[in-house]
Amino acid sequence: MQHYDSSVAFLGTWGRFQLLVFLLLCSTALPNGIGTFSFVFLTDTPQHRCRIPEANLSQEWQQAAVPLEVVDGDLQPSRCRRYRLDVLRNLSAGGLLPGRDVNLSSLEQEDCADGWVYDTDVYQSTVVSEYDLVCSQHWKQPLTSTIFFLGVLVGSFISGVISDRFGRKPVLFATIIIQLVFTLLQIVAPSWELFCLFLCCNGLGNISNYLSCFVLGTEILTGNARVVYSSMGVSLGFAIGYMMLPLFAYFLRSWKTLLLAMGLPCLIYIPLWWILPESPMWLLSQGRVAEAEAIVRKAAQMNRVAAPEKIFGDSKLKAKEERPVERYTIVDLVRKRSTAMTTIFLCWLWFTMTICYYALSLNTSQLHVDPYISCFLFAVVEVPAYLSCGLAIRYLPRRLTVMVIFLTLGLALFCSQLVPQSIVALALVLEMLGKFGASFGLSVLYAFTAELYPTALRNTASGTCVMVARVGSCIAPFLLELKIYFKYLPYITLGSLVMLSVLGTVFLPESFKQPLPETLQQMQKRPSMACLSICGRKTSKSVTVFKTRL
Repeated sequence: MQHYDSSVAFLGTWGRFQLLVFLLLCSTALPNGIGTFSFVFLTDTPQHRCRIPEANLSQEWQQAAVPLEVVDGDLQPSRCRRYRLDVLRNLSAGGLLPGRDVNLSSLEQEDCADGWVYDTDVYQSTVVSEYDLVCSQHWKQPLTSTIFFLGVLVGSFISGVISDRFGRKPVLFATIIIQLVFTLLQIVAPSWELFCLFLCCNGLGNISNYLSCFVLGTEILTGNARVVYSSMGVSLGFAIGYMMLPLFAYFLRSWKTLLLAMGLPCLIYIPLWWILPESPMWLLSQGRVAEAEAIVRKAAQMNRVAAPEKIFGDSKLKAKEERPVERYTIVDLVRKRSTAMTTIFLCWLWFTMTICYYALSLNTSQLHVDPYISCFLFAVVEVPAYLSCGLAIRYLPRRLTVMVIFLTLGLALFCSQLVPQSIVALALVLEMLGKFGASFGLSVLYAFTAELYPTALRNTASGTCVMVARVGSCIAPFLLELKIYFKYLPYITLGSLVMLSVLGTVFLPESFKQPLPETLQQMQKRPSMACLSICGRKTSKSVTVFKTRL
């Protein structure tokens, strides 16, 4: 990468070419932000009750056919039970009135054999009301979101391999088409099972599009443009898409029209195939030097700078290092004790931060405020989170930053349970503080993970941590269902995981203002704070010697 950057240094950093690539690639992240959290509205469960056929029932018995039950201290009509209709018809035919002539508590109840009636005040329809994912089928509602994240998990695993084989640009546009096709197929799915199949494919395209976009930008851009793009650019594009989601959902209350609005904008990106270039760095890795030089010369024309006669000289691209190249595998992440501890604790931090991020994001429709407003506010709070992360990465120690973020997140999760339902504003502020911390923390973990591992093991370690994090996103929808046992159990569970993660951070080395390790031996000579306390003075001296040599 260093040789590539020096070869194209004549282009500058923020020319017309770089600005065009930056803005267009950031725009391709918009559908990812819209699609990832669309389940807040697509799979929300409207108020519902058993459908009561009108035949042979008086108006009084029609209204009394659904029993009342206590929910969160309030008396509400049952969602899944009704009185037996054959008994009600006999009572209605006899002229008896509910409550006066008949004690309703003595009547036998039954399931909703004739389906359900759904409230349409908030949504005209959702996936839940379309496929009746309520009562005995309620387990399918969180599973729907989990299936999407399973597709994301698979996409995280295979997208890098496919991109390395066929190029960044073809994968980027192929996955945009995948999102378009499978979003439209979801609309016409005749069953929940087919809907989930299309949804899983959509999730695979969603993450593959995002990763290809990220890699393509970081390989085309150089210098400060690359830093801004990788730390904030793509993330802000995702956040803007996230902010657009509640606006779409507010005006399009049907789940099918919402999906249509999410899928059709993908057509806008197809003409970008003739505008966005392939990664010159990837072309060079494939030996396609002439194509790479053609892209760079076109960029030089856009930036109005003169290109040298020979851009990629063999002496620059094929320079050999004096020391032999070390190669590592995923086994090296756990081969040595110190490396294994770092990997295990990092994976734990990634898992905890990710499950908190998605649990808070997917729970916005259950807050005691308008779901469209709460979703928009949760999206807006990501913008200052990503901007703050850029500053923190530049000025603050990594371990201290992660500790503070986890403490802030844990404080928000635990305190939100103590706020009375009548104080809606304070509860919303605490939820937003938690979402800010989770968004901030995930961005910091990307940088922290990359700084801890040697060059030849860095991508493998980051990929492993992201894979473990995706497991957290798959679990998050089901974790929210713990509220059926106790209202605050989801947040108690999340808060406990967060506090354990604070302790786990102590066992990680510090990487702030430290040179990036180039070998596994250099990484192992960076002890954690806990290790220093245990090992004592001898370990401290070895660290001092290591820093002096560097």
